[in-house]
Amino acid sequence: MADHIATEEEKEVLEKYLLQFLNLEKRFPLLPGIENEEAIAGLMGLETEELRKLRDRFAANAKQAAVELLEDPEVADWIEELPFEEGDTIVALGDSITDDLQGWFNIFEHVLKIGLEGPDFTFINSGVSYNTSSDALKRLNRDVLDHEPDWVIVALGTFDAQRLHVAPDRPLVSLADYWENLNTIESTVSEITDNPLIWVTPPPVITEMLQQIRLFHFDLFEDDLNSIREILTGKKGYIVDPLGERMHDEDEQQQEEEDQDEESGPAPWNYLSDGLHPSLSGHTNTVKELIRFLALSKDPEEGSSLETPDDYEGQNADLEE
Repeated sequence: MADHIATEEEKEVLEKYLLQFLNLEKRFPLLPGIENEEAIAGLMGLETEELRKLRDRFAANAKQAAVELLEDPEVADWIEELPFEEGDTIVALGDSITDDLQGWFNIFEHVLKIGLEGPDFTFINSGVSYNTSSDALKRLNRDVLDHEPDWVIVALGTFDAQRLHVAPDRPLVSLADYWENLNTIESTVSEITDNPLIWVTPPPVITEMLQQIRLFHFDLFEDDLNSIREILTGKKGYIVDPLGERMHDEDEQQQEEEDQDEESGPAPWNYLSDGLHPSLSGHTNTVKELIRFLALSKDPEEGSSLETPDDYEGQNADLEE
């Protein structure tokens, strides 16, 4: 039993903003007591059964989202065309958008397990909340390479682009460092698998919603995220949603195509109240776009060469991949 029981207000904050991303077992895997569910619950001011019930709810949400997605006949057809082979291990390297207990990777796993007959895949979610590409690179051996994956999905960049309130004049990770981090991840992963990497671009953020959440000490802006996407679109492999449009409402997108003078933004219902983390519908959009792209892309290795960021001054600045 926890010595400090969370108040109802604290429990509400846990449930709405923190718990689905607060997977301490992944943040601190070497702590001796990290597998003690009672201890984890106690740190959060919850009873063990409360923690289990909340986590089970998020897991059930992800499974239900997969069931509903499979009702789309296009998705049912696309999953038959995915490039995976029997026995493949699929690892996702990402931040809290990936780490989310009801997030896109968990939905993706359920879609394949439910929608395919007798699938024999191993899914490993190596997302850790609020990671930058630098953070992810530091744990690449333990969380990716040690699993000997056949496929690696990289979904990083959102938190590289954060502008801290104490230093608002620069993104936390420069484009040059982001560029180098991705190159290192790519070259290292290519040593253990011949399959191309799958790159998922950061979704847009609704900055006005984010700024109203007192829990966060940073801002995120579309200009910075778009710079991240521009780097990703130069990578070889599968580039999922290069323009960051998957959070837009489909009806608004169609209207925008008809009226080029008006630009629509991401739909608020595709996000949690922070305007940063996708809601179930937002995650479902990511899964649908991921499946669509993997199924319909015929030759991902023909991607353009990676352009060097303007602020990169490394020794190999003039080289292309």
